[in-house]
Amino acid sequence: MMQLTQFSNTSALNDAFASRLVSILQQAIAERGEAYLVVSGGKTPQALFNTLSQVDLAWDKVTVLLADDRWLDAHQTDSNERLVKATLLQNNAKAARFISLYANVASAFDGVAQVLPRITPLPTFDAVILGMGEDGHTASLFPCSEQIKHGLADNAPAVLAVQPQTAPYQRMSLSLPRLLNSRNIFLHLVGSNKLAVLNKAMAEQDVLAMPIRAFLHHPVAQVTVMYTEN
Repeated sequence: MMQLTQFSNTSALNDAFASRLVSILQQAIAERGEAYLVVSGGKTPQALFNTLSQVDLAWDKVTVLLADDRWLDAHQTDSNERLVKATLLQNNAKAARFISLYANVASAFDGVAQVLPRITPLPTFDAVILGMGEDGHTASLFPCSEQIKHGLADNAPAVLAVQPQTAPYQRMSLSLPRLLNSRNIFLHLVGSNKLAVLNKAMAEQDVLAMPIRAFLHHPVAQVTVMYTEN
């Protein structure tokens, strides 16, 4: 199920989104003593991350991890971990705990054995922030990959290695069931082109063609789309 929330501009979206996330994290800390936030990489969330990093919050009780990452160490420019550490895990948010999806082995497929035990024991997430590619992928659940059926399966492990055919680098991605195991799921979109992709995803049901549909059309999970045209 999908709920579309539109904003007049990126600034308004980021302010409202940050406020909502802070409320979710504060409630989690008050009720359970800890909070779990899953974020995505790319250009879209960077301003949001900067805003969140300055919020007065018990960040030492917050665990942050990525929905997916390229199989690169955190010093590489294209690493999502590098991006998150440079933008979100700054200022007040430096106190947060971060769980990496990377291990120092050559292949993501070899790295699953090291990464899986970090993720499997985690409880229900408090908030997951997804992005979406123009091919309808989300996290690193790529429609072009041989691993897509595995990643979307109800019994998929918490993480899986992915080799996209239309994007560089091997990836480590949280699976559909692990991402769905969250109290709040958001899809963060900026630009009219992304709205067109969203409309296409909503118009049909084939999740293998556009994996984001597995979230948008899920019979139980509620996905809140945070969108602005500019």
